[in-house]
Amino acid sequence: MENQIKDALSRLLAGIKASDGKTIAGEMARLDDFLERGRAGLHPQLTHFLERRSYAKALQFLGGDADIPTGSCGGRQ
Repeated sequence: MENQIKDALSRLLAGIKASDGKTIAGEMARLDDFLERGRAGLHPQLTHFLERRSYAKALQFLGGDADIPTGSCGGRQ
């Protein structure tokens, strides 16, 4: 499922860049569905990013980035 999430995140961010409302709405709905169906098996940090719609951070996490910026929630230490 993580590969599908990563793909949806990439399409979403491309849709945002292109101001493509249909793509944005569709990919956000897919991400919400992935979160709902896969919550129990997803890494807690990925779940956190998806719940808060921190999509760029979720993509960084899935890409293995170890230097994800801390947000207003405090992030990891």
